[in-house]
Amino acid sequence: MFGWEFPPHIAGGLGTACKGIVEGLAHNGVETIFVMPSASGDEDQSCTRIIDASDVAVASVSRTVDEFINRVKFLYVDSNLVPYVNPDEYFEAIEKMKKDPSLRQTIGFGQKFRFSGKYGANLMEEVSRYAQVGGTIAMQHSDEFDVIHAHDWLTYLAGIAAKELTGKPLVVHVHATSYDRGDEQHIDTRVLDIETRGMMVADRVVTVSDLTRNIVINKYGIDPAKVVTVHNAVDFSGRENLDVERGVKDKVVTFLGRITFQKGPEYFIEAAAKVLKRTKGVRFVMAGSGDMMNRAIMQVARLGISDRFHFTGFLRGADVQRMFAMSDVYIMPSVSEPFGISPLEAMRTNVPSIISKQSGAAEVLKYAFKVDFWDVDAMADDIYALLQYPALSAFASESGFQEVNDLKWNQATAKLKKVYESIITQ
Repeated sequence: MFGWEFPPHIAGGLGTACKGIVEGLAHNGVETIFVMPSASGDEDQSCTRIIDASDVAVASVSRTVDEFINRVKFLYVDSNLVPYVNPDEYFEAIEKMKKDPSLRQTIGFGQKFRFSGKYGANLMEEVSRYAQVGGTIAMQHSDEFDVIHAHDWLTYLAGIAAKELTGKPLVVHVHATSYDRGDEQHIDTRVLDIETRGMMVADRVVTVSDLTRNIVINKYGIDPAKVVTVHNAVDFSGRENLDVERGVKDKVVTFLGRITFQKGPEYFIEAAAKVLKRTKGVRFVMAGSGDMMNRAIMQVARLGISDRFHFTGFLRGADVQRMFAMSDVYIMPSVSEPFGISPLEAMRTNVPSIISKQSGAAEVLKYAFKVDFWDVDAMADDIYALLQYPALSAFASESGFQEVNDLKWNQATAKLKKVYESIITQ
């Protein structure tokens, strides 16, 4: 299994989902080897074995992934027994290769890459290098696995390299697409090309919702027969509901996520302004960070609600749980959300939730309030109702809590296991 991050060091929901998946697979009798670009050493390995790609020397250093695959295919079947060359001539050829840097790369004496494992400016370079290391790891452990599983576009090239070099079937897991991250006029074509290639080469494509499945089929042209929906779940083990001191008597409405176009922060702010025209006993919290942070701050100032609005910055781990424990309403107004785990986490903490109809979570959550992301009037009405009518809030809280407790990774990964079995048999 190729991932990009793993708890406790995460930048978003992908790492959390990966942990839930490997734990659920272990419960279903599936062993995993989890490869990541840069491990810290404090990851929980009770349910999986983690390989740090930064500790593995590649078999051949190449400019592109395709060049690497072609070179390593040659190296993989090569032998020291070269026909029609006597021992002296063979020794001379090897020495010549060692002295010539270009030839030395071709025969691949090995080099380690130091990955940041972040999402920085050199991300594309890291994705390419990760594919080369991933292919090498797959060859080294080819007798230890039956299926290759790659999460999101960052790891698709690694999955392709592993498939090409071992012949094992590939599953790509689509947690988000380029069409979710922004409008079609501003899509990064490099990412789009990697996504398309990964889905085309894969033996199965797993999507986190039917919403995403439709995008994969209609936008990427993937055969519907090989696209399977497996809805996300949440790992609640070891979590307790916290009793926190909030320090204010006002009700608290929370947005928790990346402050980016995809997550719809501007609609949350517009709805907040409408609610504050009807009542002053409420505060709004935007927990997260992202490229629209400054724009959001200016929007709050322009609407004159700065005294009722709080920006916390990025939260992780226990701080996320404390934020939920202080909240009376949680809202996820995403423009396009493949799934969205955060409302499940909020509902597990007894927080009534409002989610956009344009989210995968809307397919499985019956007791979350659902609105179109652009309908700020309906959003404001739902927020106001949950704050003003205790019976409604209590019903949403109790019903939502029971609902999300049934959405466990053990059930979701049982479906994944069947996907694995189908391609092994095939």
